[in-house]
Amino acid sequence: QVQLVESGGGLVQPGGSLRLSCAASGTVFGVGDMDWYRQAPGEEREWVARVSRGGNVYYSDSVKGRFTISRDNAKNTLYLQADTPKPEDTAVYYCHAELITFYGGGYRNYWGQGTQVTVSS
Repeated sequence: QVQLVESGGGLVQPGGSLRLSCAASGTVFGVGDMDWYRQAPGEEREWVARVSRGGNVYYSDSVKGRFTISRDNAKNTLYLQADTPKPEDTAVYYCHAELITFYGGGYRNYWGQGTQVTVSS
């Protein structure tokens, strides 16, 4: 069974840096667009960034210029580099990916389990 497994969350000081990873486990026949979302306490889940299958990147205004999304297609892994994080970046971060998990199939949506990021001094 294919899963998205996240890692790299934790406590980081404002102005520090943090890198999140999201790896697809199991047999994958294709990977489409990949995204990061986040959800702060009491808030709705919000979209953070996307890297398309072709490598184009897009960011929400709240993280543009501070966060960098990337992917390693050979490893079926998604990354989010968070530089100069702010306390308002504190949230549970979720990865999302469009995956083909059986031969001849189409893309289906998969979500990671979430990883907590806390920005505090």
